[in-house]
Amino acid sequence: MDKELFARRLTELRINKGISARDMSLSIGQSAGYINNIENGVNLPSMTVFFYICEYLGIEPKDFFDTASANPTKAYELYEIAKTLDNERLDNLISLARNLKK
Repeated sequence: MDKELFARRLTELRINKGISARDMSLSIGQSAGYINNIENGVNLPSMTVFFYICEYLGIEPKDFFDTASANPTKAYELYEIAKTLDNERLDNLISLARNLKK
């Protein structure tokens, strides 16, 4: 993943969470413009800060790089619920998801 794609992915995930770049920057202990600098391609985070970013977004680092999932936080939430369902309800959920996908 290059710097430009990294910046787009961070922007997408941040917007999906409904937070401003400034609030996110301050929440992870950085200066107010830190996330903006990443999203504008000026900087890349250190590995430590990248892990803070993922934690703040409520995702695993691997989810950050899974660009096929626009909202990995919600996908994970659905997955956690699905793990608790019996077979009949799980089949219903799969059917509903297939219908929504159309």
